Amino acid sequence: MQSKTGSSSLSALTLGALGVVYGDIGTSPLYALKEVFASKHAALVPADILGVLSLVFWTLTVIVSLKYVLLVLRANNNGEGGTMALMALASLATHDRPRLRNTLIVMGILGAALFYGDGVITPAISVLSAVEGLEVATPAFKPYVVPITLAVIFALYAVQKHGTGVMGRWFGPITVVWFLTIAFWGVVWIVREPRVLAALNPWYALQFMFNHGLGSVLVLGAVFLTVTGAEALYADMGHFGKLPIQVAWFVLVFPALVLNYFGQGALLMSDPAHADNPFFNMVPAWFLYPMVALSTVATVIASQATISGTFSVTKQAIQMGYLPRLNLVHTSVRETGQIYIPSVNWAQFGMIVAAVLLFGSSSALATAYGIAVTATMVLTTLMTFFVIRYRWNYPWWLCVLATGFFLAIELVFFGSNIVKVLSGGWFTLLIAAAVFTVMMTWARGRAILSEKIREDAIELKPFLQAVVADAPLRVPGTAVFLAAEAGVTPNALMHNLKHNHVLHERNLFVTAHTHDIPWVPFSERVRAEPLCRGCWQVTLNFGFKNDLDVPDALGLLFGSGITLDPMTTSYFLSRETVVPSFGGGMARWREKLFASMHRNAASAADFLNLPTNRVVELGAKVLI
Repeated sequence: MQSKTGSSSLSALTLGALGVVYGDIGTSPLYALKEVFASKHAALVPADILGVLSLVFWTLTVIVSLKYVLLVLRANNNGEGGTMALMALASLATHDRPRLRNTLIVMGILGAALFYGDGVITPAISVLSAVEGLEVATPAFKPYVVPITLAVIFALYAVQKHGTGVMGRWFGPITVVWFLTIAFWGVVWIVREPRVLAALNPWYALQFMFNHGLGSVLVLGAVFLTVTGAEALYADMGHFGKLPIQVAWFVLVFPALVLNYFGQGALLMSDPAHADNPFFNMVPAWFLYPMVALSTVATVIASQATISGTFSVTKQAIQMGYLPRLNLVHTSVRETGQIYIPSVNWAQFGMIVAAVLLFGSSSALATAYGIAVTATMVLTTLMTFFVIRYRWNYPWWLCVLATGFFLAIELVFFGSNIVKVLSGGWFTLLIAAAVFTVMMTWARGRAILSEKIREDAIELKPFLQAVVADAPLRVPGTAVFLAAEAGVTPNALMHNLKHNHVLHERNLFVTAHTHDIPWVPFSERVRAEPLCRGCWQVTLNFGFKNDLDVPDALGLLFGSGITLDPMTTSYFLSRETVVPSFGGGMARWREKLFASMHRNAASAADFLNLPTNRVVELGAKVLI
């Protein structure tokens, strides 16, 4: 695969990475330190402030710099990253160990489900914390914080149907201004209280943990807020490449975050009374409203990255068979990755509104934040182990040491966030549990449905030979029969023969496969095997990032001597109506859930990009 930096300048890709990848983690200074000291387990005294700052610095260094930027970015699936891509890579590495492979698939699905929970909290807490800056200017704004937040979020979700292309061009430059601004005000306060730089010494972090015992574990739950969004570095790697993400982190993002956190610490050393909102209290009164405006724009950018990520994960899950077909709208004629999924967009918006109204403040939302992120990080570390051990073939002891080091740290953070389940963490876990149930039910239901269809199926080649031998009327044109299983006679063919008593001049029996790799090249996209006179078995191969465009893929058959005229080609689909039954392969309620999802799935014709005026759909009932 060609390097991303080979086709585009490093500076342009780095600027783009700043706007998309680092929006979430870049807005953490708005609320992270505020929540640390709001926990009351860290006192506003120099020793504790230095201890907290040291914890923040080394958390950013170990979790983000070492784990994600230097290690996990290497575990890419042909240049693509993210939970689903890592799951596919790990499952390929363990293909000869079925039980382990199935376990890793479940872990990947769970990680994706947790991402959906995180995708609800991120826009809610980010925008809410930015708008809360108005309260610093005057308490009179307090009653309007939630309405303004909801208005900003509604506007953000309302424009999603237009695509992110136009907004994306502004993301990078605005994010650069954001990081330079927070770094500047951090430096201003560090110059006033330079003793905060002592927190670079890890001894202060260890001393804080030792002195506070169990209380320090609770503080870690708030400290972890400084690294929420780190998963985006990996998830968005396919858009920009590894090097631009690494350059952006070490050149601008990491220094700016450290300077701002240390600046907030210097402010608290100078005047502990500002602990109610140290971020906005850093700036003078004349710059407060511009800072609130810039923060709001920055949080909108951070939210946009989460929304786009949710659309991408959903598309991957659909094509890998873990979610039903949904209506996908391509918002760009040039960039296939820019998509809009209306049902996901408004479902996520509804959950965010519920979160804002239910919790009401960024401090309350912070109790719901972290548990999903830490769980996802733990799953990422575990799956990375199997990649480096079984795909890269690194020595066993090195794999255990490398991943065990990060796992030990992340389990401590996970434990510190577990205590927040009852106070708010249940919200994200509830969302994740619902999504996980849907994904597992859909995957299991599809497997059962395939088994039922195979049980009643007729082998295709002998059936065609018998039909051709009986010499039915052959009509001009091409019939394309879409089937989930290769070598099986589609119901649509039998219904066509039964009711119309004709067979087309050319018949293609097409099965589309989505593989555990992001992209399948055109040279491997299509394969045709002759079955009998005028009939071929055609296999289409797609990656989970490819668009499933069946007519476009079939056009590649021209070199095989099979020419398709769009005006004389008809597409036949078999649509099964699923009927739940007692004693099936799943619990009764799961069978009903699967039947409902199957019934309400988006049109297969639209999903496969078939021409609407050339599609014939024939149905049949299947008991599961």
